[in-house]
Amino acid sequence: MPVITINAPPINKEQKRELVSAFAKKASEVLNLPVSAMVIIINEVESENVGVGDSLLCDRQQDE
Repeated sequence: MPVITINAPPINKEQKRELVSAFAKKASEVLNLPVSAMVIIINEVESENVGVGDSLLCDRQQDE
């Protein structure tokens, strides 16, 4: 049973449904396994919990 883990910023439930559906269908095609075999885990990660280079992602976004 393949497990797909997605780390993403917080998203709404409809976006999660769309993301899970798209990943499951594509993985099913590529792996030649049924969609029902796919397990998809979404980890919502706030930008204050992500470091890029030597700074927090939330700090970089403020500068842009």
